[in-house]
Amino acid sequence: MTKLIQRAIVGAAIAAFGLSAGVAQAAPATATATAKARILKQITVTNTSDLDFGTIVAGAAASTVAVSTGAVRTCGAGLTCTGTVTSANFDISATNNTVVTVTGDNSVTLANGTGGTMSAALTRSATTLTMANAAIGGSFQVGGTLSLAANQADGAYTGTFNVSVDYQ
Repeated sequence: MTKLIQRAIVGAAIAAFGLSAGVAQAAPATATATAKARILKQITVTNTSDLDFGTIVAGAAASTVAVSTGAVRTCGAGLTCTGTVTSANFDISATNNTVVTVTGDNSVTLANGTGGTMSAALTRSATTLTMANAAIGGSFQVGGTLSLAANQADGAYTGTFNVSVDYQ
């Protein structure tokens, strides 16, 4: 009986070796993949001119002065407007042939430093731009409509506003 058990053990060992040898000899399945990354240049936005409504003589009634994104002024009823006007201009540098979005404040409060304030609703010339080249890929302008109260207090009024540019 021991010979029978020995033969069974030897047979089982041979069978196990044969199975493991077959597994060891099988070719593994393989595949490859490509790793990718697109690096974009850091965006810069530079203010090259400020929004300037010019000189305004206030009237007895409330009115508005508008400066378009193309730097054209419209002086409201009862006001006298003189001087040079400019729309705010911003230059953008970004990766060539990319699209950027332009956002920012929709209004700005101007103050004269002695308690007088006015507000201006702002408009941007573009909400998206395609960058033409890396040096100055594009530019946009900001205009606005300034609201003056009746007999607006005199003074030099200033205020700041923000714009943001980001890849789309």
